[in-house]
Amino acid sequence: MKDNRPKNIDFSTLSLPLPAIISILHRISGIFVFLGVAVLLYLFDLSLQSEAGFGQVLEILSHSPSKFVAWAILASLLYHLIAGLKHLLMDMGIGETMQGALFGAKLTIGLFIIAAALAGVWVW
Repeated sequence: MKDNRPKNIDFSTLSLPLPAIISILHRISGIFVFLGVAVLLYLFDLSLQSEAGFGQVLEILSHSPSKFVAWAILASLLYHLIAGLKHLLMDMGIGETMQGALFGAKLTIGLFIIAAALAGVWVW
């Protein structure tokens, strides 16, 4: 039996719809949240060891690169939360059409930009 399906292995030529990109980014943000939890747990453990450890954590978090890392972890958590809520709504049958999925993807991006900006103001 001859397979006539097209084969496109070059991912740079693929054009994915926006809802697919949002879904892939949701999975990637989950990886960042997982890795970020390790960083936050280390800082939490250090802060609970002693008063000097708490001061050391405050010193670490006072520098701009550390603030950027904290913001990146928080932003990935917020994105994962917002996109996860979108997926839960789709599991309930809301936004399953192509127009609904596109609207949900745009709404996810909009809410994430607002949430990331607010998180940046809070961190800095």
